[in-house]
Amino acid sequence: MSGFIAGLCVAILPLLAAGFWLGRRTARPQTLGGLGTPVEHATFETLHTASLAAPPLRAGLTEETARKSARRLRSLLGTDALCLTDEKDVLVWDGVGGHHRTEIMELLAGPLESGRGEAFPLTCETPDCPVRWAVVAPLTVDDRVHGALVACAPRESAVLVRAAGEVARWVSVQLELADLDQSRTRLIEAEIKALRAQISPHFIFNSLAVIASFVRTDPERARELLLEFADFTRYSFRRHGDFTTLADELHAIDHYLALVRARFGDRLSVTLQIAPEVLPVALPFLCLQPLVENAVKHGLEGKAGSTAGKSHISITAQDAGAEALVVIEDDGAGMDPAVLRRILAGEVSPSGGIGLSNVDDRLRQVYGDNYGLVIETAVGAGMKITARLPKYQPGVHSAGRLTRE
Repeated sequence: MSGFIAGLCVAILPLLAAGFWLGRRTARPQTLGGLGTPVEHATFETLHTASLAAPPLRAGLTEETARKSARRLRSLLGTDALCLTDEKDVLVWDGVGGHHRTEIMELLAGPLESGRGEAFPLTCETPDCPVRWAVVAPLTVDDRVHGALVACAPRESAVLVRAAGEVARWVSVQLELADLDQSRTRLIEAEIKALRAQISPHFIFNSLAVIASFVRTDPERARELLLEFADFTRYSFRRHGDFTTLADELHAIDHYLALVRARFGDRLSVTLQIAPEVLPVALPFLCLQPLVENAVKHGLEGKAGSTAGKSHISITAQDAGAEALVVIEDDGAGMDPAVLRRILAGEVSPSGGIGLSNVDDRLRQVYGDNYGLVIETAVGAGMKITARLPKYQPGVHSAGRLTRE
């Protein structure tokens, strides 16, 4: 009997399993790889494909970016072929029927001029070519046509016309973002040029005057200062890269302070406390040196009637987890906070030297509004400037260390 019951249980188990599976199947929709319903799965696949096509397009419309994104865009539309063009040529053809390139460009004249999408029948003498219709959707940025997305299919389809139009609009948005990125880059480059132009002429004149004063009395000292001056100016006016490392920026600051000390002697003392782990952190080029120059100007030169007075500047760079914390502090004349707010707002330009607003604006452009300068000051109380620098920020990479030739 026990053997019969055991055999019966063995026979029933598959039926129970089948019933459980059938109940689960009828109780709720079948899942696909943990992604939910078929509709949810299709939505995920569409968004994922679009996310893969977006990065190349964010660099603008070129042969390379078109080539990298075309396969993803064709996958979104499910067509036999797809091509991306600029105003003159086919940038990439993905899929079958590449021999239609010349015909496509001839048909594009109207849509590129009007900015409206159209569908055209294609002529083809190749019997097994599935490409018989072309749907043209212009790519526009700021109401200007930059090219077209062309989807090719065996037959005319109203659904494909609408789908191609939607994908073309999405591509146009990516190209608009690319244009904004390029405008932002041009703005940063213009601000760097403005910052270079604002490097104090008095500092350059005074540095050369100090070097000249040592030429006869101490030629070796004059030679050393001349090299410091050459390295500082070469760094300040270098042509490559919008970003540098904290190590290189501090190296330039060291050259600058060597020239300042040669002028003021023991009237100026400087303390540096730098955590080695933050030296590789990338930051906007010429970002900290202007802050140190500001500390010298307001800390030493800004002391009224203090030709024999002394000033102390401290520079610290600390590791703060995901950020590097840089603090530049002086014990000089300070500033009225109300005046400082107007300077940072661009309403007032600081006299002689480099304004803080330029550095503050560039930090906010690169890292966001939460990363502007934090400045503590009052009249007669010195000034403390704090800059927070993320250790990693997409798109922020240094151009490499600049070495003496």
